[in-house]
This record gives sequence, structure tokens and C-alpha cells, in this order.
Amino acid sequence: MSTIAPTQALTIPAGPAFPLPLVPVHGDQRIVFRRVDWHAYHSLSEAAGEGQHVRLAYDGKDLEIMVTSNVHEYWKELLIKIVNAVTLGLDIDYVSCGETTWNAKVRGLQADLSYYFDPEKIQVARDALARKSMDPADYPRPDLAIEIDMSSPQIDRPSIYADLGVVEVWRYVNGQKLVIEHLQADGSYAPVEASRFLRIRAVDILGWLTAEDSSRELAWNRRLNQWAMGLGHQA
Repeated sequence: MSTIAPTQALTIPAGPAFPLPLVPVHGDQRIVFRRVDWHAYHSLSEAAGEGQHVRLAYDGKDLEIMVTSNVHEYWKELLIKIVNAVTLGLDIDYVSCGETTWNAKVRGLQADLSYYFDPEKIQVARDALARKSMDPADYPRPDLAIEIDMSSPQIDRPSIYADLGVVEVWRYVNGQKLVIEHLQADGSYAPVEASRFLRIRAVDILGWLTAEDSSRELAWNRRLNQWAMGLGHQA
């Protein structure tokens, strides 16, 4: 659902405004360019597209380009399966928007995963999908976004999500910590115990990512689905 626009040549100026990018040795590689204008971000976002191992984020002045690792993508697939299993077990309607690029004013980013749960948003998104619309304006902002951080973000991603009005964000940090955050009235995010949309706790999600043996994905997936169906019986 990226913005459709003619491809234009992108020139990033040299000089003091663009110091050497920072590329961490461990985790996903993140390259940061300082003092970038909206046109540069927008052009790169269009060129990169979606469904690649590249995530762009722009906070209005700095541009972060992250190249994801195989480990990053592995955790992403497990999180997709957790969301799918729980929504099925609890009979929760939703629409997945995946790695869509979301823009707000002159800021934007590409989520690892994003979802609609609000019934009105679901209907709007389904109508747009039925029309095969490629116009981002036809799609509302997501209710839930999931971030996988195998290295530390170099720009203020939470404030971008706040500008987008994303109510809930999950952050899976360094393969060790799962945090669920809810948007507050002042535009900040605060950690909470459980998801308001999936009605499961952060500790439960983390358990399926780390405590449960996922080396045999098929067996892991069977156990996950059995657990999720049990949630439906408890509700």
C-alpha cells in the first residue's frame, strides 16, 4: 500500500549534513542519514517497495534504513502464526496489513506487521481491497503494529506511531523481551500487561517465542493452535 508516484532520481547531498551512516555490527543493520527532506524519504520508500528485507523510517528530519536479518524474518513469521492462532481460537475478526508503509504528515515508516481490529476500519479496508485499490488514502491507519528490534532503533519510531494514531504496539527486543504498549492521551506509549485486541498477555507471547521449542516448526505450530483453541473454551 505504498504511495504510487513516478520514480524520480534521488540525490543525497554530501557534506556536514550527512555524516557517515551508523551500521551496528550485531543484529539488523541500520543506516541513518541526518537532515533528510521528505522528498528523499518518499522517493526511497517508493523505490524500495514492500515485502523486501528493508524497512524505512523517517521522523521528519532523519532517515533510518534497516536491512533485516534471517533471524528477524524468522521471528516475524512466528509472530504472524501467534496472531493467526489466537484470532482463530478466540474468534476475533481482523485484517492484516503486513509490512505496509504508513505516512503521517511529513513522517512515515514501514511496520514489520500491522493489523486492523476495529470493525469500521476492517470494513473500510475490505472495501478497498475488494476494489484492488493501490491508493494509501483508501486505507485507515492500523490498530496494532508489531516491531522486531534485533538492534536499537536510531530514530524516534514511537512518536511516528503516535502521529499515526496506532493504539497498540508490540516490540520484540533482541529475541529476549516482548513489550506491549498502549498509546496514551499525551502521545506517549506505556507498557501494559495484555493486548486489548487479542486478549493475551505479553508473557504468553514471549513464552511461545522463547520458552517453547520452535526448532520443529510444525510441532510448535500444532501446540500453539491447541493452546489458542483452549483460550476460546475459557472465554
